[in-house]
Amino acid sequence: MRYEQIDNSLFKDNRAKLAEHLKPNSIVVIHSHDIYPVNADGEVPFQQHADLLYLTGADQEESVLILYPDAANKKNREILFVRETNDHIAIWEGEKLTKESATEVSGIEQIQWSSQFETVFRQLAVEADNIYLSTNDHPRLNNPVETKNDRFIKQCKKSLPLHNFERLSPIMHLLRSHKHPVEINIMQKACDITEKGFRRVLGFIKPGVGEWEIEAELIHEFTKNKSKGFAYTPIIASGKNACVLHYIDNSCEVKDGEIILMDTAAEYANWNSDMTRSVPANGKFTDRQRAVYDAVLRTLRYANTILRPGLLPNDYQAKVREFMETELIQLGLIDAEEAKKQDTSKPLVSKYFMHGTSHHIGIAVHDVSVQNTPFAVGQVLTIEPGIYIRDEDLGIRLENCVVIGENENIDLMESIPIEADEIEALMAK
Repeated sequence: MRYEQIDNSLFKDNRAKLAEHLKPNSIVVIHSHDIYPVNADGEVPFQQHADLLYLTGADQEESVLILYPDAANKKNREILFVRETNDHIAIWEGEKLTKESATEVSGIEQIQWSSQFETVFRQLAVEADNIYLSTNDHPRLNNPVETKNDRFIKQCKKSLPLHNFERLSPIMHLLRSHKHPVEINIMQKACDITEKGFRRVLGFIKPGVGEWEIEAELIHEFTKNKSKGFAYTPIIASGKNACVLHYIDNSCEVKDGEIILMDTAAEYANWNSDMTRSVPANGKFTDRQRAVYDAVLRTLRYANTILRPGLLPNDYQAKVREFMETELIQLGLIDAEEAKKQDTSKPLVSKYFMHGTSHHIGIAVHDVSVQNTPFAVGQVLTIEPGIYIRDEDLGIRLENCVVIGENENIDLMESIPIEADEIEALMAK
């Protein structure tokens, strides 16, 4: 592993919390993701199944977890199956987890080779009343690819037709939306690496550089600090490109007088950060750019004051949009009188601020949560307001990651420069 080994108390605690939410005499089964092919003999780099990682820390292909908290034999209450290694694999791919190292990583005592899974599962399944299986129930999922877990569901329904099958995802969404202190520490490391990358590019950016060159500077700094790289496909958008929310070409040359919107952040140990900064290509904001920038920053800070336990997401978004409307009026983008008469189903603010303000973040960048439930202590969310003025080729977005605390939020990116004056001062060095 490139990253430091994670304290396995995280995974032990996560499994214990999951067990509390299961029906009596239930089995949980989660398979690791497949390794997906591309051209010829190429493969997409392996990414572990988030729930399996959350419960075991086993960052390796062909892994399977069985949890059976009520098993009569205590040895069968937690079983982690890992790929059996050999000299050939060691030579061509490197060493894999041994049974001993799998226990050290996960805190699970009972480790078996993946080849034994079918036999063991069949023996335990006949004793259980319920089987919890893994599905990807993210509300914005749009993926036609069938996964290992999808295939296993079909297999179970065919071979065990009279069993009661349960969805694991509602429980995992609840658990994963509240971050363990170990998780927050890992995410802080990801944010710290992101800060190093941002400070690096502030000294690099100038008119004439390519968006792709900025990307190269960032990935250098991220991997230098033991990150696997970007937490998500980086957006480095100069000028009019900043008005395209998911611009990922990063193929244009930066021009004097433009703003560069950089939605780029690092992962660390499979946990993610998410940051956006908007900076002037020549190191100095124009008066108009500064006015828009400060409006976005005020909106971010306002959002941070109301992103508190007990507030519903829809109410939060409505309050932020209401605040943003006043900023847009001050900028001359919305007429105050028209705002009083607007059709609430087609709010004027949406022309310039058309996306959500916050999303959960963790093992997934757009992490899972229980929909339409109040925010709670221990959740980690982004705050990312933006103003996009296509007529002026000007787009500005700012984004930090915060932990919802008891008395106030903890900004994991508090040390990353965000004030316009500080940005200009650092770029002038």
